[in-house]
Amino acid sequence: MSPDKVVHLFFFGVFSFLVMHGSRAQYFKGNHRYVIVITLLTGIAYGGLTELLQYYVFIGRHGNYFDFYANVAGTISGVALFMLLNRKNKKRVNGFYD
Repeated sequence: MSPDKVVHLFFFGVFSFLVMHGSRAQYFKGNHRYVIVITLLTGIAYGGLTELLQYYVFIGRHGNYFDFYANVAGTISGVALFMLLNRKNKKRVNGFYD
């Protein structure tokens, strides 16, 4: 894996982790699946949009399918990491560990 893909994975992982963390206090009291789906869709859409803009709009930039895949992997990884860390040593409340 090239360093560029690692950076994509890292940044989108941090992005989705922070979205999940920020949404915890507001939205986790209700339907937690909604927060997960919205975070995943937002990260994937943002990753796709940035690659499309690089391909079609910005001069000197190149959109790449593999960058998009790294963005998606990072988004999924960030959500999974949040869920894993949220679960450790906590009791289950409304589908999440509180």
